[in-house]
Amino acid sequence: MQMIKQERLTLFRDIQTQMQKITSEIAGNSGCSNIVLNENDLSLKKLAEFQNELQQLHSEKSDRLQKVEAYIKYVHELSATMGMDSSQIITSLDPSLNSQDGEKTRNISDAILDRLKNTVEQLKEEKQKRTEKLHRLWKTLTNLWNLMDTPLEDQKPFAHLTMFASSPSGCEISSPRSLTLDIIYQVEVEVGRLDQLKASKMKELFLSKQIELDEISKKSHMATASQAEMDNILNLITSGQIDHEDLLNRIEEHILKAKEEAYSRKDIMEKVEKWLISCNEERWLEEYSQDQNRYSVSRGGHRNLKRAERARITINKIPASVELLMAKTKAWENERNKVFLYDQVPLLAMLEEYILLRKEKEDEKYRQRERKRIQGQVTAERESLFGSRPNTSACRPLTRNLNGSFSSSSPINKTPSMGTQELRSNTFTAQVTTVNRVKKTKMHKMPMRQVYNSHLRAETESVISFTLSGPSSP
Repeated sequence: MQMIKQERLTLFRDIQTQMQKITSEIAGNSGCSNIVLNENDLSLKKLAEFQNELQQLHSEKSDRLQKVEAYIKYVHELSATMGMDSSQIITSLDPSLNSQDGEKTRNISDAILDRLKNTVEQLKEEKQKRTEKLHRLWKTLTNLWNLMDTPLEDQKPFAHLTMFASSPSGCEISSPRSLTLDIIYQVEVEVGRLDQLKASKMKELFLSKQIELDEISKKSHMATASQAEMDNILNLITSGQIDHEDLLNRIEEHILKAKEEAYSRKDIMEKVEKWLISCNEERWLEEYSQDQNRYSVSRGGHRNLKRAERARITINKIPASVELLMAKTKAWENERNKVFLYDQVPLLAMLEEYILLRKEKEDEKYRQRERKRIQGQVTAERESLFGSRPNTSACRPLTRNLNGSFSSSSPINKTPSMGTQELRSNTFTAQVTTVNRVKKTKMHKMPMRQVYNSHLRAETESVISFTLSGPSSP
């Protein structure tokens, strides 16, 4: 019986020792306390209970070891995919996990399991981030290649990244060193280079589109973008703060709108051009009318006369064309609910100002004609009352006496006395006054052609008298 008791005690001690060791490993305690056996109950039933409990502890330890192995395997795989050192990561958690003894010395405590679980989750999150980043970079890279027509030879160094074209989730990416930081950096550098190249190309494309838009606007005399706006957009393109595709779409929309507006302005612009040409002809005719030598025989004079006739016909049509142009402009503004600008100036304001200036010119011409007419009437009345003013030149014209003979107002061969000169002067003045009154009375009664013939005959007689007659005697 003593021998059976000792064997039973040894068996109980071994079982409890194993139970205490496994419990310490699960709890994370390195040391083991002394085992106290209850020698009062060494029955087989108690032994069976301890054996069942030991079996459960072995099963729990096995499960924990499997979890540790699974976590370590995840760490190795994820580290290999992202180019990390898995041994360093595992050692930083617990050196026993990298032990060569394997299951004999590995820590299987709850704390280690939690730390392994957190590490695996962190690595999975990092893998997901890198995968999504490379997916975005790959998509951007392929778009830039297509946009810039990059040759295949320049695309070959990045051919291994085609897996990211259809795997944004990251679950399927498991190739070793496929998510390293070096690969991400290389793709970022390539994307940055292509972005700069795209920005320069975009500047050229934007400037060409802007030139096209400016030509449309200038041709139709519409408002164009200021230089400050252009510089601001170019700075945004350089800094990458503006979406290039959106910018191109917007400028294409502006070009379409400009073409549509230019087409709607076509009829008005044609009339504006004709009106401006008429204004130039009007200005030329005014300058030509002030030229005192316009009727002189000179080279090209007949062409100027013909142009003056055409200009008068064109100028007479200006009021009606301006009125029609104003009506069409008002209809255009009412239809589009905006002001019709011609070189950033309202066209209606230009036309109204032109009408006002034209009226002022016509009023001024009317006042000048009235002044000339009044001056002519005053001069005619003075001549009718006091006679024409005698010529004070050295060669005095000869006058016809009432009896029709030619006589000089001053003798040439004889020097009369003072009394005789005064008498002759009074007689001459009376004769001139009487002749002028008679001529004027007759000319009022004659038709216009007879007046002209009479005036011509009088001038002829005066010339003949001055040329043929000799000095008259006192």
